[in-house]
Order: sequence, then structure tokens, then C-alpha cells
Amino acid sequence: MKTGEGKTLVAILPAYLNALTGEGVHIVTVNDYLAKRDSEWMGKVYRFLGLSVGLIIHDKTPAERRASYAADITYGTNNEFGFDYLRDNMAIYKQEMVQRGHNFVIVDEVDSILIDEARTPLIISGKGEESSKLYEMADYFVARLKKQVFSTTDDKELQDQFDCDYIVDEKERTVSLTQKGIAKA
Repeated sequence: MKTGEGKTLVAILPAYLNALTGEGVHIVTVNDYLAKRDSEWMGKVYRFLGLSVGLIIHDKTPAERRASYAADITYGTNNEFGFDYLRDNMAIYKQEMVQRGHNFVIVDEVDSILIDEARTPLIISGKGEESSKLYEMADYFVARLKKQVFSTTDDKELQDQFDCDYIVDEKERTVSLTQKGIAKA
């Protein structure tokens, strides 16, 4: 169906029928605006039919997300659903998880989400406490080293005659410590 031909309205029937199992239905849109708009517009129909509707957008707390996922029909973006899935897989305790099981999904503008958006990976990175201390120590050490830049240096013995701790060879695109630099390390 083309834009404006009623995909949002047509989605009511499969969403309603699959929500009757009590296992939940996710409706995925491309942005927060559409998720909010569709949850408000179509939510009236679903509530009239006796179903609950949830909305997942970027500024919701974990408790609000949990409540939205508990609804019969949950609207949100592919990124929000994806990041919640990743965070749930990192959770130590079950009560920290926000999603429930995955049962049925309707993807609005599937070409955009599965082709265009698929090029952008969803990655969650955490703060590394131990490794960040090592990075700070390495940064402190490197800041005190004396550098010498060459366009090329074939004679490794010649490098150690310079008063520097490391050498940057721009032609070979390498960096190496001199004997003096190794001694400092």
C-alpha cells in the first residue's frame, strides 16, 4: 500500500485479533511522532474494543516502559524496541527488565525500518571502571614522552641516536618507542 492509503487503519484487525491472546502486540513505526500519533488515534479504537494501549518513546522511565509493554498493544520505534531488548539482555535481575515475551509485531513502513535503518547497528556500551583507570595512566604517560616525526627511517639504529622517546614514521604510518622511551615505560 502506498502512503495515505490506510495502512494504519488496516493494521487494526490483525493487531486486535493477535492481542486477544493476552501475549501482547508491538506496532513499530519509524519515529516517536508517528508512534505517539498512532497510539492516540488508533488507541481510541482499541480501547473501545476493550484493549489497553501503551507507548514507548525515548523519555520514558523503566517503570513507565514496563507498564507500556504490559499493555495489549504497544506502539514504539524500532530503536526503542531494539534498545529495550538489549538492555533487558544485560539486566542482572528479572525485575530490571521492561519487556515481556515477544508474540506478534506489525512493522509500519517496513522498507524504511528493515532496509534503511538496518544499516545502523544498535550498540549499548557501558562505563568501564577498571579499564578507564588504565587509559588515564596511559594518557598521563604518553603526554610526558618526547616525539620525533620522520617521513621515513630505514635505519633503526639511527633512531636511537635522537633525543626522543618515540618516533612517528609518516611514510610507513607507524609509531615506535625508542630505547629511551622503553626505559621510561
